[in-house]
Amino acid sequence: MKIICISDTHIENGDKKLPTVLTRALEGADLILHAGDITSLEVIDELRTYAKVEAVAGNMDGFDVAAKLPEKTIIQAGNFRIGLIHGGGSVRDLEERVVRMFRNDDVDCIVYGHSHRANIERRPVDRLQRKSVLLVNPGSPTDRVHAKENSYAVITADEGLHAEIIKI
Repeated sequence: MKIICISDTHIENGDKKLPTVLTRALEGADLILHAGDITSLEVIDELRTYAKVEAVAGNMDGFDVAAKLPEKTIIQAGNFRIGLIHGGGSVRDLEERVVRMFRNDDVDCIVYGHSHRANIERRPVDRLQRKSVLLVNPGSPTDRVHAKENSYAVITADEGLHAEIIKI
């Protein structure tokens, strides 16, 4: 299963468009995850023309988006459970906070956004480090606040979970 992950598109009223390199990648997706700061539901409508979409609201999303999307959700992708959340707050301890948000949910992976900085890492779920979770922040394909480049992520869910950052 090929999962394209994006976050922080910040597209309002057609003022920006999804990059062509991203839309080409979306054509081969089985699932698209958007980790918030969408700012316009039109983005979700466009993404749905490529594949099934799961999305959450972010801290910059207005009432119209927040009314239709959860702040946090869990998606079953093959044999894996993927938590999806935006994040929010300080970027300094963002990864620790998103792991805490899913600590009782037995997820294998957490896709999050907010910082605009692409990141893939493994973090322990509990203090005893009995289990770790794959963290994936796809960065932003359209906005460079706090980031040197635009990006998105690809997660492959087959026998295992594999994630890769694609720089645009």
